[in-house]
Amino acid sequence: MSRSIVFRYAAPVDLQKQTAPAVSELRASDAERDRIADILHDALAEGRLTAEEHAERVEGVLRAKTVGELEVFIRDLPAAHRQDSGPGLAHAPAPRRPTAGAIPIDPDDNVVAVFSSAVRKGRWRAGRRIHAYAIFGSVEIDLSEALFDHQQVVVKSFAIFGSVEIRVPENVSLRGMGGGVLGSFEVATLDSGEPEAPIVYVDGWAVLGSVEARPKRGKVVADILDRVQRKVDRSLRKHLGH
Repeated sequence: MSRSIVFRYAAPVDLQKQTAPAVSELRASDAERDRIADILHDALAEGRLTAEEHAERVEGVLRAKTVGELEVFIRDLPAAHRQDSGPGLAHAPAPRRPTAGAIPIDPDDNVVAVFSSAVRKGRWRAGRRIHAYAIFGSVEIDLSEALFDHQQVVVKSFAIFGSVEIRVPENVSLRGMGGGVLGSFEVATLDSGEPEAPIVYVDGWAVLGSVEARPKRGKVVADILDRVQRKVDRSLRKHLGH
């Protein structure tokens, strides 16, 4: 006697009912952890956090797995709410590396300290590429009052048993591309809200030394809008053949 075989199929999955996870549930990246750590560092410097609170929160940031867990550590800090100005108004972050061909191979300026110290500060014109060498010495490059003729600037830093300290205005973007070998290479990532603001890239190596780049509080590039207008004027004159 023949036996009938009955095949049973699983019910089809309704893809429309599957919802994407909320942003707070997404896995956190190293870049997002770095951003939160930078905010905590600034809060410590401003006196908003004690050393114990800072250490406790940084430890929590390193253990956090999701974006939502990270945001908890800065929820009571002003920096966490500065960009909450409505949809469509946030400026895209600066790229992590310079545009190909925008930076020359040879430096426009060299700042060298060998068993000595060298300082570049005040009202000076920053080139597209600046090289800093601190060999058993210290170099200070202060861009807080510099004139920026170019939107992208690279500061190539080499600290060998020495230190390179870089300060930038608060309203530029700041990126780090280097590293340390038995040394410290610290760049406080910064995003400007101005689309035409300069971007300072700090590259190089710290070998048994230190490279540090941070914004200088209260200092801003005052001529950003003037530079934009000059750029528009040049383009207009070129178009009109003048």
